[in-house]
Amino acid sequence: MTLAPILPERDEWTVDDLAQLPPDLRYELINGRLIILSSPTFVHQKICVETYRALEQNCPPDRHPALDLSLKVDSRNEPRPDILVVDPARGWRSPLPIEDALVVVEVVSPSSATRDQRDKVKLYARAGVRAYWVIRRDRDRLILTERTLVGDIHRITTETDGVFVTDVPWKVTLDLPALMDRCIELSGLPED
Repeated sequence: MTLAPILPERDEWTVDDLAQLPPDLRYELINGRLIILSSPTFVHQKICVETYRALEQNCPPDRHPALDLSLKVDSRNEPRPDILVVDPARGWRSPLPIEDALVVVEVVSPSSATRDQRDKVKLYARAGVRAYWVIRRDRDRLILTERTLVGDIHRITTETDGVFVTDVPWKVTLDLPALMDRCIELSGLPED
């Protein structure tokens, strides 16, 4: 049996406070709130891996997708996106500076919906992330919302439940209906 760690009580957390956490604890720090991340589902991971593969397909040698890496934004924010595109030359660092993130992708879980679709939209735009994608499930389909940085705001440039195609950061194609069909084939219909 694994015991839950006893964490210091705080109303507001900072990046400096994170050094007190157990090293194997999965967390995010968003707007001074510490969020302990639960273990993802198989379907969540399948969507992440297939999105990673789509990003990897045409990526240039000086960029590469990565899974589950923390990003240092400021003293109150250290998000841990599902997928991001970074410069692999900095691959020995964690957390990575937010400036290294070219694209950030979140696959929405029930517990992360508000953070992924509201809080992080503002956070990543303020930090200058060029593109932010959110993939969410709506019953038996996946919907991808692509936001692109315009000034200091992420504007929706694409929202689709079909085949997603973009040129940011390079040519990427992700067949959302085929991916959802594969998830249902492997794991059955989702419970709601």
